[in-house]
Amino acid sequence: MGHSVVSTSTDHFVTNEHVESYRRDGFVVIEDVLSDREVDRLRQVTDALVNASRDITDHDEVYDLEPNHSPIDPRVRRIKQPHKLDPAFSALVNHPKIIQVLQKLMHPHIRFDVSKLNLKSAGYGAAVEWHQDWAFYPHTNDDLAAVGVMMDDMLLENGPLLCIPRSHRGSIFNHHDDSGYFCGAIDPSRNEIDFDSAEACIGRAGSISIHHVRTVHGSAVNSSTRPRRLLLLQYRAADAWPLIAKSQSDLETWKSLLVTGDVDPIQPRCERVPIRLPLPAAQHQGSIYENQRTLKRPYFSTGSV
Repeated sequence: MGHSVVSTSTDHFVTNEHVESYRRDGFVVIEDVLSDREVDRLRQVTDALVNASRDITDHDEVYDLEPNHSPIDPRVRRIKQPHKLDPAFSALVNHPKIIQVLQKLMHPHIRFDVSKLNLKSAGYGAAVEWHQDWAFYPHTNDDLAAVGVMMDDMLLENGPLLCIPRSHRGSIFNHHDDSGYFCGAIDPSRNEIDFDSAEACIGRAGSISIHHVRTVHGSAVNSSTRPRRLLLLQYRAADAWPLIAKSQSDLETWKSLLVTGDVDPIQPRCERVPIRLPLPAAQHQGSIYENQRTLKRPYFSTGSV
């Protein structure tokens, strides 16, 4: 994964209003970043990967499955690390427009982290309970963001990403279950958050959403007749170092994740940011869907949107 040299001029599709919205609310949608051809290719590759899951009977290193998955009716809720599976996905990691957006919204020097493809098939796609990404992977500073590439039109009825405005400047909420284990979800019964204030990240296929690592967000079940496929690419400022992670002693691998900029890789930038460690680790590992199984009082299962 090499470095990209990109133009710093993004005014043709990133406006001052986008920047102000992101900094004020902690998320923003920018339309028409990918071409129709790029989106069509992503859909084709995704369809092939879902079809290949017919022979899979349980979660593995590639697939996270819906409970009713079967060879006759393959149902996948997540494809893990898609950038490692096909060039159509890996090309987006260094996509010039995406990197330019991040440079303008987040930081001039950007390091890639990880990718995942969340699938919500028509009529049953699983919900994701309210959470903050920061709860899963705190860093030495909070200049981190996730880019959501909309592979389908995102509408209110097909389970779009929902974000709580301005929550990225507030508390880090408890993401532990009643037994004290991390579960990757906020208990809505604690009444700490006004979920009615949530705003939906909707847009045409080819648009992207960007949400700050501390923004409270989630998504409801897909109750529509339309699919909802959202490719998530996670990035961090090049000087943000994870507080809980596998050893970064392999410096060359760490440096290879740099997509733009040139900073000293062994001098993290440390800032005063609120942190809760995701420990003890979740009792169910594998994905956020598995982590959240121990949440006793889910929000979205009640039919709330």
